[in-house]
Amino acid sequence: MIVLGLDPGLGTTGWGVIRAEGSRLSHVANGRIATNAKQELGARLVELDRALTQLLAEFEPAAAAVEEVFVNKNPQSTLKLGQARGVALLAAAKAGIVVGEYAPSLVKKAVVGTGAAEKAQVHAMVSRLLPGVEIAGSDAADALAVAICHVHHLGSVRSDHTRSG
Repeated sequence: MIVLGLDPGLGTTGWGVIRAEGSRLSHVANGRIATNAKQELGARLVELDRALTQLLAEFEPAAAAVEEVFVNKNPQSTLKLGQARGVALLAAAKAGIVVGEYAPSLVKKAVVGTGAAEKAQVHAMVSRLLPGVEIAGSDAADALAVAICHVHHLGSVRSDHTRSG
């Protein structure tokens, strides 16, 4: 199964695509979508949607996951992050993909083992879980971590159904 993970942001959205075969994970691709800060908000959201739509068409993921909004000290930053998340959810919905949403602490716990992990620990663990990966920056590392979290979540949902069935 191909899974797309997204770490949304208006300035930069990180993305990561992984393949899950049973419990085995492998890296497919990762990168960053940067919007032009000099453009007005609507144009930036259109630019983000266009890039996400292209990614979805190229990799044809069976599943997607997005990091949930955390509240910043700056309400304006939180609002912009929420708008970028909305575009990510919409792009996936237009492609017919249900999106998992995960709190940053849950992503960290799934990848590192603790919800209080530092960014560097997440980056290091993503590199260990996806051998040979060249990560295109911290946003892409976070997106790969979100994808890994989603695979773990899907696996535990499947095993819960197996046990209760």
